[in-house]
Amino acid sequence: MADPVKEQSNSKPVEEDLSGDNEEHDNLDEDDEEEEDEEEEEEEEEELSERSRLISERNKMNNFMERLSKERVNLRVHDIIIKGNTKTKDSLIEAEVEALKKATTMQELIEAASIVSARLHSLEIFDGINITIDSGPPELPGTSNVIVEVVEAKSPLIGNFGIYTKPQARSGSLEGSVKLRNLFGYGDIWDGSWAYGWDQASEISAGIHLPRFRGLSTPLSARISLQSQDWLNLSSYRESMSGLSLGLFSTRYHDLAYNFTWRTLTNPSQMASRSVREQLGHSLISSLRYRFKIDSRDSPLRPTQGYAFVSTTQLAGLMPDSRSLRFLRQELDLRYAIPLGFYNAALNLGLSVGAIFPWGSGFLNRSSPISERFFIGGQSSAVCGFGGPTALYGFKSRGLGPTELRRVNIDTSSAGSSATSTERDALGGDLALTAFADLSFNFPLKVLTNAGIHGHLFASTGNLTKLTQNEFRNFSVQIFGESFRTSVGAGAVIPTNLFRLEINYCHIIKQAEYDRGKSGFQFCFSSPL
Repeated sequence: MADPVKEQSNSKPVEEDLSGDNEEHDNLDEDDEEEEDEEEEEEEEEELSERSRLISERNKMNNFMERLSKERVNLRVHDIIIKGNTKTKDSLIEAEVEALKKATTMQELIEAASIVSARLHSLEIFDGINITIDSGPPELPGTSNVIVEVVEAKSPLIGNFGIYTKPQARSGSLEGSVKLRNLFGYGDIWDGSWAYGWDQASEISAGIHLPRFRGLSTPLSARISLQSQDWLNLSSYRESMSGLSLGLFSTRYHDLAYNFTWRTLTNPSQMASRSVREQLGHSLISSLRYRFKIDSRDSPLRPTQGYAFVSTTQLAGLMPDSRSLRFLRQELDLRYAIPLGFYNAALNLGLSVGAIFPWGSGFLNRSSPISERFFIGGQSSAVCGFGGPTALYGFKSRGLGPTELRRVNIDTSSAGSSATSTERDALGGDLALTAFADLSFNFPLKVLTNAGIHGHLFASTGNLTKLTQNEFRNFSVQIFGESFRTSVGAGAVIPTNLFRLEINYCHIIKQAEYDRGKSGFQFCFSSPL
């Protein structure tokens, strides 16, 4: 039988061993807790140091920006480093970033970097542009290095299409274009475009654009085109043209181009009026076209503030050929946008004036080319586009101005019977003027505002008259002012990726006897760009 005393004595060492193990385990737990506490403290210290570093950098940046706003910080560009271009020539980018070297202060350098970035984007060959201003070499204090990093376009081929309305067209057209960018690394853009109108108008053209060619400071461009336009229903002629256009000089405000066009006017219906028949046949246009443009508006599609002024001058008759048309054509466009401060409302005011007059021997007795005259009416937007006096809400294309009765064809089988014509040919004018006022505003529904859909109220007026063939002697400012056509209306503007659509209701207040204007709904298409 076992002795209970011995058992008790034997059990003590076991309890001592267990208590010893517990002490060791407790010590390990304490060590682990201390290590975790130390790690947490280190992490907190790192977070604090990171936070203090960010605060310090932010304070330095704030101090730096405050210094920039109060005083000039002298700085000179030591070097410009270009990165990322594998296909584009360095010379092209170097020519565009030349403005950075002229900066003498930090303020000028920041402004120049913004301009350079915009110029590089305008080349349409880069997907991304990043300009970094870094410190210069330590041994050259007061200098900086500028790093220009570009991301070249992944695909050199791009295309687009849409539905647009040109000022001189009488209906919408489906247009498309394809561009091949930076083929040889000089920023060269090769493009082809086509357009087909619902009124049997068509155009095919191809061109090339070089932003920098052999160190020239201005871009060069060339374009060939084939175009046909059917005006049988409105003016009893069909027009076909083939031409070459050369861009000679182009800057931010100025543009000079040379145009060489061979034009043919035909009359398949044999019903044209006398004035139109005098214009039929072949003609040559060799002209210089100069354009001056200033546009400070915040948007070309829906301007809410700013102004724009465009002057276009065309001098034709530079070839010593008997078929060369000689005329001087001038267009002026003025736009002004006034913000009203509610519902993103703005009042847009516009004025367009145009005049054409022949020159050369016997010019007082000659008429101007009918294709170069001014025609008012159509489906173009008065707010968006420039191009002289063309837009007048509520009137159809070539819907107002001088007209003339068409010729009558008498059937030989009905000899002796009398016949008269009531249809008239639109002849256009040598002097034209249009003006408009447009009040745009957001709708109260947020879903429409987010989609860019907005409303507008408008009023437009315009008139044109003939000045050539000594008609200028009979011109009266009072009569010209009293015969202005006027329309008012309201509508909604719906912007899309393919086109900008206006759905308007127009009310004709005043029109002449032979005008083609009608109160009702009108659809206007324009480019979304």
